[in-house]
Amino acid sequence: MNLQIRLRRLVLELGGQTAGLLILISTLLIHPIGTIALDTDAGGSLFKQHCSGCHVNGGNIIRRNKTLRLKALERNSLDNPQAIARVAREGIGQMSGYEDVLGDSGDQLVAAWIWAQAQNAWTQG
Repeated sequence: MNLQIRLRRLVLELGGQTAGLLILISTLLIHPIGTIALDTDAGGSLFKQHCSGCHVNGGNIIRRNKTLRLKALERNSLDNPQAIARVAREGIGQMSGYEDVLGDSGDQLVAAWIWAQAQNAWTQG
């Protein structure tokens, strides 16, 4: 059983803010702040599997001005991973949300990957 599932069960068993604080402290002891990072490979895989059909190389084959390039993200107030995750999860305009297919934390993984690609002008490598 992975650590995330065990921690969730512990929160449910203990309940309240005390359990949350305990988990935060134990997580920071196990994984110092500098080592906690999102799995960008998983974000890239999720993107390729669920997003790249319409957003090839950060573009948009449906609506040209709704790309995932930095300038368009900023223009559309999607200038941070949290905002991108919300759109991935809930959808926006013609785009449906993908919460069900992305799974637990998948929206955050794919958003972090998209944001990193946008920062790098979608140059792979």
